[in-house]
Amino acid sequence: MAVYDLEEQETIDDLKAWWRRWGNHVTTAILVLAIALAGVQGWRWWKHSRAEQAAALYAGVSAAVRANDLAKAKDATGQLADKYAGTGYAPRAAMVLARMLFDAGDKAGARAQLQWALAQTDEDELRQVARFRIAALQFEDKQYDDALRTLDAKHDDAFAGIYADLRGDILAAAGRAPEARTAYQTALAKLDAKSPYRNYVQVKLDSLGGPVDPGAAAAAAVPVPAPAQVPTPAAAPAPAK
Repeated sequence: MAVYDLEEQETIDDLKAWWRRWGNHVTTAILVLAIALAGVQGWRWWKHSRAEQAAALYAGVSAAVRANDLAKAKDATGQLADKYAGTGYAPRAAMVLARMLFDAGDKAGARAQLQWALAQTDEDELRQVARFRIAALQFEDKQYDDALRTLDAKHDDAFAGIYADLRGDILAAAGRAPEARTAYQTALAKLDAKSPYRNYVQVKLDSLGGPVDPGAAAAAAVPVPAPAQVPTPAAAPAPAK
């Protein structure tokens, strides 16, 4: 029994010696881990809280659109831009407000909102929609070269048809009929074969004298299936968890 007690005491002494040497390091490591875990939990709560607040403001923008209340839409969008610019809601709200401003006759304000959304979002689809709408506004203001440069930006094939159609409109208005015809032919080749919008593009092409050459006309007659409409911005993101 005495031997057992002696061995037990030696083990206790070893543990005490180890703790004297390493105890502070172990305590520090535990504290650092606890702080890190608390920080992660706090960050998650903060992000979730901000997402909920941004979602509430975006809902306010949507309600303002339904009520045709431009002042409330401006207020909610401004708060999103000031406080929650890093969320997916802010650029979406800016694009919604841009439409309301355009309908109200404020083209400069609409363009400013679209340009802010373009600069702010990191979503390719939203960028491409914003660029298309900016180019359309530039076209409205007869800024043909600027509009064409805007459309020169890289875009997905889903946007190729509508980008080419708008390019054709701009070129036709600028008196560059041969280039406009080529753009309309590209639009016909890219738009969905079942889209009724193709008929409208075909009328514009025919009004300029038809296809540039028979081969191009044959190519346009067998379009590559693609969405006919401007893809709508993705649904507002769900609050972070």
